[in-house]
Amino acid sequence: MIYLLLTLILSSPKTAKVVIKSDTLFVEVAVTPEEREIGLMYREFLPENNGMLFIFEQESRLSFWMKNTFIPLSIAFINSDGIIVDIQQMEPMTTKSHISRFPAKYALEVNKGWFKKHRIAVGDTVRFLFD
Repeated sequence: MIYLLLTLILSSPKTAKVVIKSDTLFVEVAVTPEEREIGLMYREFLPENNGMLFIFEQESRLSFWMKNTFIPLSIAFINSDGIIVDIQQMEPMTTKSHISRFPAKYALEVNKGWFKKHRIAVGDTVRFLFD
C-alpha cells in the first residue's frame, strides 16, 4: 500500500503558476531529462491558459522541436532573472529546431498565439509560483 501511494505521488505531474503582467498560466513542470524529452508530445488538446514549463540546470541556448507534438505552440525562452529573451512560433509534427536567440534557463510552451493575444513580448518579466 505504501509503495502504491509513493508511486502515485511521484508520478503525478508537478504543477506551478506562471504570472506574466496580469495573466496567470497553469503549467505542468518538466524538470528531469525524461520529462523534458516528452514535454507535450502526443497531446491533442491544451486548455486555454495552460502550458508546460521546462526548467534547466543552468542557462544556455535551448533547443526544442515538435516531433510527435500535435498542437501548434508558442514558446518563450526565459533567462534566470525571469525575463523573456525570445518568443517563437512552432508548427506541429516537425523536427525543425527552435533555438533560443539568447541563453535561457526556462522555456514556456503555450497554445500558439497566446503571447500575442495577451500582449506579452520579449523583455517582459515572468514570476513562478510553485505548488
